[in-house]
Amino acid sequence: MRYPEGGGLTAERRAFREGIRLQAGERFAAGEKTVVIARELRVSVRSVERWRRAWREGGMPALRSTGPANAPTVTDAQFAVVEAELGKGPSAHGFDDQRWTLARIQTVIRRRLRLNLSVATVWRLLRRHGWSWQAPARRALERDEHAVELWKKEVWPQVKGSRRRVAAGSSSRTRPDSP
Repeated sequence: MRYPEGGGLTAERRAFREGIRLQAGERFAAGEKTVVIARELRVSVRSVERWRRAWREGGMPALRSTGPANAPTVTDAQFAVVEAELGKGPSAHGFDDQRWTLARIQTVIRRRLRLNLSVATVWRLLRRHGWSWQAPARRALERDEHAVELWKKEVWPQVKGSRRRVAAGSSSRTRPDSP
């Protein structure tokens, strides 16, 4: 049930895997071979090789867990700052028109929080906080809302109601009487 619950591993499972990596680190220090460690810890040789490289470069601390993989990159307090900036509108940030795009939001986050996030990460961040994609309704500049409302109230009911009603079971065509 890894993915339906938000992805990643539980804290217990992360701790279990960290324990295996630390056991491997002790065996690295003892000089054991990669293949032997992999067989006895029941992991792949590739994983042991990767752990050995990390151990060589950073010692035992390099084998410790770094926390959940899906930890948010922006805290709730930081996102509140971003929301306040978005509330000011695009023109307050030097953009020509009044549309927010992911690239523009990415620019605001980079300027304000000094974080470099990908466009995909910006989209996930916005979705996680309840934002949704919205396209502006395209309206003609010459559109007269008052005239449209009048037409809907006065003309449309007449046009809509002008169809001839046909009784159930009858046909709109007339048949010649048969002899």
